[in-house]
Amino acid sequence: MPGSAPGGAPRPLVRTDAGAVRGVWEPIDAALPTGASAAVFRGIPYAAAPVGELRFAAPQPPAPWDGVRDAADFGPTPQRGDAGITLIPEHSVPGDATLNVNVWTPDPSPAAQLPVVVWIHGGGFISGSPASPWYDGRAFARDGIVLVTVSYRLGFTGFGWLDGAPANRGVLDWVRALEWVRQNIAAFGGDADRVTVAGQSAGGGAVLTLLGVPAARGLLRGGYAMSAAIAAPSVEAAAARTRHLARLAGVTPDAAGVSALPEARILELQRRITAPAAPRLLRDVHGLLRDGLMIGPLADGEIVPHDAVHGAALGASAHVPLALCTADDELMGLFAPRPILDRAPRRAVLRGLGASAAAVDRWLAIDEIRATASSVALVGRYATDAVFRSWVPRISRARAASDAAGATWTSRFSWHAPETETGAPRIAGHCSDVPFVFDRLDAPGVERVSGQAPPQALADAVHGALVRFARDGEPGWGADAAGAGPTRVFDLPVHEETDAYASAAALLDEREPHDAPS
Repeated sequence: MPGSAPGGAPRPLVRTDAGAVRGVWEPIDAALPTGASAAVFRGIPYAAAPVGELRFAAPQPPAPWDGVRDAADFGPTPQRGDAGITLIPEHSVPGDATLNVNVWTPDPSPAAQLPVVVWIHGGGFISGSPASPWYDGRAFARDGIVLVTVSYRLGFTGFGWLDGAPANRGVLDWVRALEWVRQNIAAFGGDADRVTVAGQSAGGGAVLTLLGVPAARGLLRGGYAMSAAIAAPSVEAAAARTRHLARLAGVTPDAAGVSALPEARILELQRRITAPAAPRLLRDVHGLLRDGLMIGPLADGEIVPHDAVHGAALGASAHVPLALCTADDELMGLFAPRPILDRAPRRAVLRGLGASAAAVDRWLAIDEIRATASSVALVGRYATDAVFRSWVPRISRARAASDAAGATWTSRFSWHAPETETGAPRIAGHCSDVPFVFDRLDAPGVERVSGQAPPQALADAVHGALVRFARDGEPGWGADAAGAGPTRVFDLPVHEETDAYASAAALLDEREPHDAPS
């Protein structure tokens, strides 16, 4: 059976177009009576190390190697240290050859022809690592899916605007990884014509971005975007940020000048130019809503021709099926009670975040929770809707109105663990669905988010939806026809709702520019 290997089996060996790699057999689940194992290959280079002249260049194919390359351990990661931006434990691996992939497969033979999921990690485009135990692909292998996780250039190195260098270098890394999959995945048991690109947070934003990238056309059959983080800096804003960084460093604001800076110095300057001088809740949230993430993919008119909404509806790969999911409480964990803010008029607080008066009225009337919540809770709820959840109805409606777009499915992750031992509530926050989609409820750090006994039945449903989407091209519930179809709600019990994104839809095209709160 797929995923089985005798106890004394030799380590799995696969030949890629650059050379042979030897992986390891790892047990899929110790509780399974079959003793099934997955073949795991880590740290396989899909591009040459981005150093020297390649540091700010488009990714180039890796140099071929002689003999057999050991692929037991994760390769180097662009992330240095653990930035701690999300709840996911994301380990860093030192080294220069950071453009690598990891593969989990139940059957590393060309005859298997299994569906493929390519997972792009999150981290706000400035952090994250595929070496996280939350991204362990053994459950996908158990269910007949080949999983590929991708390491890509982050932060200014991957996405900063530089004269004399291609824009969107991180996007080009994603495309190069998909090209590697196209060329090599059959040797690992995958079907190059059944590739689903999936990701969460920045990885979800990557999925939406890739739908609009001409160079990615033909490299993916479907997209699965969870909690998509959209970075939409203008070229002008990105260029201004580069000038700021270069001025602080005393170099010219181009590839030649910035190339003279060591990696650690660029990371230090990146933190300085993206961090607020004096953090203040309303002003910082207003800036996030107005400008999006400061660093990430931008519409340069060439590599990424248009913004994510246009790309998902009319882009080069808009015709592929797309599934969209968010967590109900994405940003609620960032907003602790603040008595001073709670004394402020609720409508005035929301107006200060850029919402029109009409949108505020509609949004507050959606349900009783919004009608009675404190001002600080409303800021968190509004930010959740505006930053993450509003993209779902916006994109599903745009795709429904486009003759070029494929079917769209929507879902919500609504489950939250029981309150902590101290009585503190838990939420369906950002990243809380990741252990469920990977079916790794026993991974380190999951208990902090999901409690001591997260429901396996829910993991079966969440993980199973992506497995079915990769295998069959649909996740198991009705498509979002005309932007008003059923939404699968991942809670206990799992069920479906109509108009499940009503609060987010109330904000579409309603935010008005305002001066940032002082």
